[in-house]
Amino acid sequence: MKSAVLSVLVLILTVTFSAGSYAEPAQKEILIGLIPEMNVFKQQERFRPLAEYLTKKTGVKVNLTILSRYGNIIERFTVEKMDGAFFGSFTGALAVEKLGAEPIARPANLDGSSTYHGYLFVRKDSGIRGPEGMKGKKMAFVEKATTAGYIFPVAYLRQHGVKDYKTFFKEFYFTGSHDASIYAVLDRKADVGAAKHSIYDRVRKTDPRVDKELVILAESAKVPSNGLCVRKGLDKGLQQNLKNALLNIDKDPEGKQVLERFGALKFIETTREDYKIVSKLAQEAGINMKTYNYRNE
Repeated sequence: MKSAVLSVLVLILTVTFSAGSYAEPAQKEILIGLIPEMNVFKQQERFRPLAEYLTKKTGVKVNLTILSRYGNIIERFTVEKMDGAFFGSFTGALAVEKLGAEPIARPANLDGSSTYHGYLFVRKDSGIRGPEGMKGKKMAFVEKATTAGYIFPVAYLRQHGVKDYKTFFKEFYFTGSHDASIYAVLDRKADVGAAKHSIYDRVRKTDPRVDKELVILAESAKVPSNGLCVRKGLDKGLQQNLKNALLNIDKDPEGKQVLERFGALKFIETTREDYKIVSKLAQEAGINMKTYNYRNE
């Protein structure tokens, strides 16, 4: 009997140590990418405390890299061997589709929502009150790889009979960030602008011209707020630690201070299913997610 028990213990230990010898070495650092939804300095200021908090909670140093433009994140994710990124809703959908990325969590906004929507806006004194008034005007998009700043306005125009915005507008250009699109219209550099509502609300709090001079003509369906997706193959233990740290951040006094600086109430679990609405909106814009060229013209 003792011999049998001893044999079982030896077998367990042998399997355990054999499995351990093939285990991937624990990472000491990870690299997380950020999209430039607002001025890069403001973006860095917003995310740095969160990175420091995750470093403390996981025991793995979290490094941040901010991209110069939205579309870069798909290529740079692979080239720079990022371990994760806070993707926008459209780049998140692309990452899931093209890279096999795994969504884990996203922030809940200060109003309790965990989604955002796009705005299409003009100056009140422009005389533009609908799509017919936009013909021959100047349009400020954000990036071709954004839901609110491109996919939504293109879908909106198609729903109103505009199949080719390139000939519909007299001129169009890409601002690179949502706040830049808002200021393009405020400063009369464009007649029509598109941006995500959360950045629009951030700008209106600091610049009274937004409420005084702009009017919102349309808004999109709700899509997931920018969430953290990790690379396919990331150590499952580390992935779970990151997820736990984010989902429990609102229960920790230090975490609450980080959330206050970040501008969120908490983080909630996020899955691939959450991105289906984005794929639907892309379809309405005439975009094939598998073949889409998201580089700006």
